[in-house]
Amino acid sequence: MGSDHPAEGEGSNPVAEQIVIDSRFCGPPKSGNGGYVCGLLAAYVEGTAEVTLRLPPPIDTPLDVVRSGVGAKLMSGDKLVAEAQPIEIEVDVPPAPSWDEAVAAAKRGMAERRNLQYNSCFVCGLDRGPGDGLCIFPGSLDGTKTMAATWEPDTTVSDPDGVVPPEIVWAALDCPSVFPYLEPAGIVVLGRFSVKRIETVRRGERYLVLGWPTGQDGRKLYSSSALYTESGKLCAVSMATWIQLDETPPGTT
Repeated sequence: MGSDHPAEGEGSNPVAEQIVIDSRFCGPPKSGNGGYVCGLLAAYVEGTAEVTLRLPPPIDTPLDVVRSGVGAKLMSGDKLVAEAQPIEIEVDVPPAPSWDEAVAAAKRGMAERRNLQYNSCFVCGLDRGPGDGLCIFPGSLDGTKTMAATWEPDTTVSDPDGVVPPEIVWAALDCPSVFPYLEPAGIVVLGRFSVKRIETVRRGERYLVLGWPTGQDGRKLYSSSALYTESGKLCAVSMATWIQLDETPPGTT
């Protein structure tokens, strides 16, 4: 897992560090989960960050993080994988559903799911069980385009004090933001992602996750997602841009 790293000030020389995306944190089988990778890179930016993915993030490969000024880049050799910049975001967040409503939505989502491309995903993959994946399985909330799921973080995604690190929170908000588009859109990839964390997320607590569409511009699909405590307190919110593709890009299958 990653950790918080202070961003360097303006005018400083770029500094390269390395991270490795463990295969456990994949989205498609051969590339990292977009939200998780964005969260790792966001740790090198002060405050809320917006991360743009340029390539499928390779797994089990040393990647360079280059920090310069207020931003950061993730490089695979001379190839730009992702870049992050500070941003301020405000999202109009709907009220949280009840726990029972979210459980029912998740059950519907699992029963109706047709797109099997994502079964390996660390966040939403049906092939990933507790202690391996996050087991966040979004489904339609009362027949609307808003998707809901539940989440119970365990010891494998928290530190010794029970705190869930930022990159896991980013991951938890990733997949729910695309599920409103998943079936009709076919193959989609995360293009840009930003997360505003509000409250600490902890192991042993029960959480609700929502995802909803916010607009479309050609192949660009816009959405948001939110994480709440079981009682409905907002913990984090996201803004996402997904890109609809004609075919699966290399390195994602």
